[in-house]
Amino acid sequence: MTPDPGPPARDSAPSPRRAAVPLTKEPEEPREPAEPGPPEHHTPPPNLTAGERDRGHRTHRPWSARRIPAALVASVILVAAVAALVDVVAVRAGRPAAAWRRHLTDALATRPVDDVWMLTGAAVAAAVGIWLIVLALTPGLRHWLPLRSPTPGLRASLDRDGTAALLRDAAMRVPGVSKARIRVRRHRVKARADVRFRDPQQVKDDLTAVLDEERHRLALARPPRIVVRVRQRTH
Repeated sequence: MTPDPGPPARDSAPSPRRAAVPLTKEPEEPREPAEPGPPEHHTPPPNLTAGERDRGHRTHRPWSARRIPAALVASVILVAAVAALVDVVAVRAGRPAAAWRRHLTDALATRPVDDVWMLTGAAVAAAVGIWLIVLALTPGLRHWLPLRSPTPGLRASLDRDGTAALLRDAAMRVPGVSKARIRVRRHRVKARADVRFRDPQQVKDDLTAVLDEERHRLALARPPRIVVRVRQRTH
């Protein structure tokens, strides 16, 4: 008599068939029923149309911190204030006023309003003031394109170079296009493509459709207009 085969050892290698069995989720243990309570009221989702779901919340271009202009203006004001304060303290201490302050006071008191230096200084001050006003009222960061946001508190932007790279990759997938150049601006995208084979008009139509689809995938808040130009290359 042959002995009955015992159970397989735990450290024995599994069979190939056992290793090929896909992993599945184990059934969850039954949970105890919860205590009865007031019924929950679920708010139904708003009935949005397909266009509203696709449009989302429009976002604006992010505002620049303006660190360099702010640092320059603060540095000029700080230097002028420190120089004036040091001179005033010196005068209060019994010393004569600095030569630069005496010269500036005499020039402002004696020069007429239509003097060249007076007009030049006024023009420079006005230009600096207008520059600061423009910086304060404009967001800056023109190299970034805002994206549509699904929620009001979420903001995202896409770099123009990244946008151009994505559109260029999409353009190179069009049959017949051997070279593509994409330039992205705020309101317009210029696409130039070289055609090696196929009809240039068909390539232009296909390229316009592909770029329109890729632009739609980017979900830009203000999609720029696409202008496509193709030229035939035979050599």
